Amino acid sequence: MFKGSIVAIITPFKKGRVDYKTLEDLIEFQIKNGTSGIVPCGTTGESPTLTTEEHLKVIEATIETVKKRVPVIAGTGSNSTAEAIELTKHASDAGADAALVVSPYYNRPTQKGLYLHFKAVANSVDIPIILYNIAARTGVNIETPTVAKLAHDCKNIVGVKEASGSLDQMQAVRIAAPKDFVLLSGDDALTLPLLSIGGMGVISVVANIIPADTSKMVELYLKGKHEEARKLHLKMIPLIKAMFLETNPIPVKKAAELMGLAAGDVRLPLCDMEEGNFEKLKKALKEYGLIK
Repeated sequence: MFKGSIVAIITPFKKGRVDYKTLEDLIEFQIKNGTSGIVPCGTTGESPTLTTEEHLKVIEATIETVKKRVPVIAGTGSNSTAEAIELTKHASDAGADAALVVSPYYNRPTQKGLYLHFKAVANSVDIPIILYNIAARTGVNIETPTVAKLAHDCKNIVGVKEASGSLDQMQAVRIAAPKDFVLLSGDDALTLPLLSIGGMGVISVVANIIPADTSKMVELYLKGKHEEARKLHLKMIPLIKAMFLETNPIPVKKAAELMGLAAGDVRLPLCDMEEGNFEKLKKALKEYGLIK
């Protein structure tokens, strides 16, 4: 159920408010181009600056638009366990197929605290939970023994989005976790290497603008067409690099704007791109054939 190219979809804004019509259009664009799943309210969806009301409504709107055509994995993490439970319960009640739960940020819990946090969230619902490990954003790494213990102790903790940047850690998780535990890349540049060690796909940023190619690359690899997948992966790398010229999702939203998909507005403390980086982004988009 959780494999292939899963997009961490942007949250479009218009005059400071969530643009739900454009969100619907973006979802249709993704499904039409072979995306295997939709993640609303992730990092790329600017969850930290959505109000609680917006967060709930974006998840509801995504579920309503998708209509079970692909899985919806709702971003429901928080640095407060109580809030993460509330958001995850809401996603479950609204009809989400799973929840993506990031490790608590800023308060830097111990590994025991992380275990208890994720276990409490998992025990509050019946839907599958995918852990989200991104120490660069949260300040704390979910160590492999913690991931493995959660996978063994909580039947609905079914996978992890690995954005540690460490293939060594990803390999360790693959070895330590149950065989059916889903390992997903949280870094577009490492998707193909992760597939080679038993990963099942990616929760992707770049899929916001090249959903068909991202989906095809993963599909080719999983079908054993490794050389074709490698060539497509290497073609995508310069564009992937451009998506991180500045803090995500600033570049990908600006790219979406240049392609006519959505406005590039972000909310403070994120801001518009520096001119030099903007020119580099345009160059990457032109070289890929996405804009003239």
